[in-house]
Amino acid sequence: MRKFILTLLCLCGLFAARGQELNSPQLSQYLADNPFVLSPVYAGIGDHVKIRLNGLTQWVGIKDAPQTQSLAADMRLGEKSGLGLFLYNDKNGYTKQQGARISFAHHLTLDRYDDEFLSFGISYNFNQFRIDIDQFINANLDPGVINNRQTTNHNFDVGAMYRYGKFYFSANASNLLGKDPSNFTFNADEPNELRNYYAYTGYRYRKNKNSDVEIEPSLLFKMFESDGRSETDLNLKFRFYDFEDYYYTGVNYRFLNDQIGDPLYIAPFAGLKKSNFYFGYSYQIILNEIITYSTGTHVVTIGVDLFQGLSNCRCTY
Repeated sequence: MRKFILTLLCLCGLFAARGQELNSPQLSQYLADNPFVLSPVYAGIGDHVKIRLNGLTQWVGIKDAPQTQSLAADMRLGEKSGLGLFLYNDKNGYTKQQGARISFAHHLTLDRYDDEFLSFGISYNFNQFRIDIDQFINANLDPGVINNRQTTNHNFDVGAMYRYGKFYFSANASNLLGKDPSNFTFNADEPNELRNYYAYTGYRYRKNKNSDVEIEPSLLFKMFESDGRSETDLNLKFRFYDFEDYYYTGVNYRFLNDQIGDPLYIAPFAGLKKSNFYFGYSYQIILNEIITYSTGTHVVTIGVDLFQGLSNCRCTY
């Protein structure tokens, strides 16, 4: 009975979800030295080909809870540009979605002495959502559900970022294109506003150039046009350097903006950079009603930097 109810909810989500665009879940992966998962403007910032693998196990303790895997990779193109690729696979009960994002970014130097830069980015997004009919039939649910039930989405993201010294601020808009609600015959009120807006800002502070400790407070604000919801991440991160290697630890606090004192979760995180290898781990401690059934979510990131190539332009450092 429980699986049947979950499947009905998935079906309703496919045809009648209000303002829910198909996308990869965004939790705290971006805090594992992986900001490209948030915005195309980060493509090409760095002197390596950066590869990051992310794994999410959501709602620990709940059977058939969502599982997500993703790969993010970006590289410098020439002296002032970058290319990036983001792939993801998400499974939730009897529903699956796969997607890809191809990004291009260009970085301008406003003042090379004060490290003042301006970046622009754009992404093309492809997503396919489908119901796993084989599992549906094998579970002896509704034998009338046959054929491949799926929908395909195409969309675009844009972003801009300003950097001055150790300060950064980026503004992004995702899912610029609307959808035709006439395709959703089960709900005449299906909205076509898919746009989401993100602002990400922070500062990397060191007491002096010789200090081995760096403190990075940051904030991520997200607003969903379809229903006016918005949420905020407050983050505090500490890096401890050992020459070019470092270890880090911190905490991520996420809340709906009309419920600041009632967080969705608190997520401690930690990780390291050793040579060209990266590892990060975070555990989202759920603090809303679902805590009765689940204690939280695991987020793991592993990565590697390949093919170092120094740039003559500081805008890609």
